[in-house]
Amino acid sequence: MKISTQIQLSLMMFLEFFIWGGWFVTMGIYLPNTLKTSGGEIAMAYSTQSWGAIIAPFIIGLIADRFFNAERILGILHLIGAFLMYQMANATDFSSFYPYVLGYMIAYMPTLALVNSVSFNQMNDPAKQFSFVRVFGTIGWIVAGLVISYVFHWDSEEGVASGMLKNTFLMTAVASSVLGILSFTLPKTPPKISKDQKISISDILGLDALNLLKDKNFLFFFLASILICIPLAFYYQHAGQFLGEIGVSNPAAKMTIGQASEVIFMLLLPFFFKKFGFKMTLLVGMLAWAIRYLLFAYGNSGELAFMLITGIALHGICYDFFFVSGQIYTDSKAGEKFKSAAQGLITLATYGLGMLIGFYVAGKITDANLVSEGQHDWTGIWIFPAMFAGAVMLLFAIFFKNEKIEYKE
Repeated sequence: MKISTQIQLSLMMFLEFFIWGGWFVTMGIYLPNTLKTSGGEIAMAYSTQSWGAIIAPFIIGLIADRFFNAERILGILHLIGAFLMYQMANATDFSSFYPYVLGYMIAYMPTLALVNSVSFNQMNDPAKQFSFVRVFGTIGWIVAGLVISYVFHWDSEEGVASGMLKNTFLMTAVASSVLGILSFTLPKTPPKISKDQKISISDILGLDALNLLKDKNFLFFFLASILICIPLAFYYQHAGQFLGEIGVSNPAAKMTIGQASEVIFMLLLPFFFKKFGFKMTLLVGMLAWAIRYLLFAYGNSGELAFMLITGIALHGICYDFFFVSGQIYTDSKAGEKFKSAAQGLITLATYGLGMLIGFYVAGKITDANLVSEGQHDWTGIWIFPAMFAGAVMLLFAIFFKNEKIEYKE
């Protein structure tokens, strides 16, 4: 792969995740403070990610893989996204905000697969080359948070009170326009499937991989993957709101500690996976979820602020040790014929079904713990996902039989 191509792909990844990190984290602060939304309405806004994940395979499978170059679809979707993001910035209440965020996530979620397709198509050794491109996505997410907190101070107490977080949507709209235009200059990635080739709904959704559920171990892993997304949704949906509400300074910047830890633990994962095996790796990941929420429940913005920072820093273990290990396990169980279908099925189950349930439950729990306008009993809120993650870990430990899985670097 040429250096010029690697630079193009790295910039593409940087902008792809700068866009996501630029509004998704702080939306939980913006909605209740500026649009005066309830926990249920915040849940509706965040659950658009799940609807986008459910609809995305149809856009990729029915359009991108058959009729148009991936980089062109990527460009069109990001230009549409820029318009919708601008509309989100100018919405004056939740009823006008929601249709735009729903439309945006339906447009954005397919781009996560498209940037991977464009990248892989240019690589002669993806196993070695992809990580050096993908890491710029994580850097993009981190930079977005740092810019919001330290350059513009939009998430400061004064900034939130004056509605400055509206500017995160405008910043993202500009970045989305830039990536939309840049996409048309990316290396060509033609359709993989002939227009005349028949493709079924089960192909698109990965339903051919349902046969894997006959394996009891894979079934328990599949169910655990859905269930662990319920506590995961609490973090995505309410962590930013929680930090802002209890008076933690620069919440967007502090949340980027989680992305930095992702990079570190991604590098440690092969060692841990080889030494301790798949089951122990997943159990450590689940345990990290439970510990994180206990730290959130009993930490504060004063002397115990280190507990909150530690909880955020556990994100690398929470995410990498469970979800990345799960992708490796799924790949090993599926075999050559069903590799793509199996990964599609797991993605649909987690980011689609699991997160959809999780966002709904998180909204209900948060509303039930409303003490006064703009104030919640956060200890009561965080105890629920801590106990839930602990219960999933215990059930997985009992019912999943240990098996040796090869880690292929």
